[in-house]
Amino acid sequence: MIHPTLHRQAVALDRRLHRDLKVHQPQPDWSFAAGVNALFVAGAEFGDACREYPILFVRTGPDEQGRPQVLPIAAFGLAPGENLYLDGAQWRALYLPALLRAYPFGIGRAGDDGRSVLSVDLAWAGLSRTEGTPLFGADGEPGEHLKALQRQLEQFDGEVRRTRELCRRLLDQGLLRDVRFDAEVADGPKVHVDGFLTVDEAKLAALGDAELLALARNGALGLIHAHLISMGNLRKLVQWRVERGPGGAAAPRPAAATPA
Repeated sequence: MIHPTLHRQAVALDRRLHRDLKVHQPQPDWSFAAGVNALFVAGAEFGDACREYPILFVRTGPDEQGRPQVLPIAAFGLAPGENLYLDGAQWRALYLPALLRAYPFGIGRAGDDGRSVLSVDLAWAGLSRTEGTPLFGADGEPGEHLKALQRQLEQFDGEVRRTRELCRRLLDQGLLRDVRFDAEVADGPKVHVDGFLTVDEAKLAALGDAELLALARNGALGLIHAHLISMGNLRKLVQWRVERGPGGAAAPRPAAATPA
């Protein structure tokens, strides 16, 4: 999956064009993600991500059959282009979403059949032709570092498909609703966040035993619970927003999310 704000110059990795390309590891500076206010998170990440980020659902347009689609994201800010998880070059969370860990690499699509290709962001300052870990060996074959990355990203691509299927179940059950988050900040303006969906707890509670059992068996119920837990992290974002504003570290008074 390629994120247009994160992967600014993504190209398919080519053993001929990029044979001498090297990468600096580990990642010491996360400031390249300053303009990224959210990233996709797979269902398999929810258990870790819900402790650090608000996990929200957003519409992504219709699928091939014309049906509406949604995908989950980890929110990093309360406004477009805002990333409150950055403190200079440092990341303010222990868990990093898989897309961020894999950067500058990602899985792109090529050809009329939309086949998967390993891509790299040539705009990343950590790439070099002279220093770092080589991506290809002297024989032009992928090195161990690149092989490990490709396995990781191919596995993640499978998780993306499984997450789409789980989100489809939430839509089919009518369990998602549009919401608006309003927060009142002491001695400051109100903060409004909308354009996302959350699980409707009333509709969830109204499901029958058979429907709940089906959700539990296909993994959607665990995803729902992690999502609901994660919503408390919106308060953290409000607090961080206040700390960066002219009012200093004022105490936030977030209101509950309400239907749009």
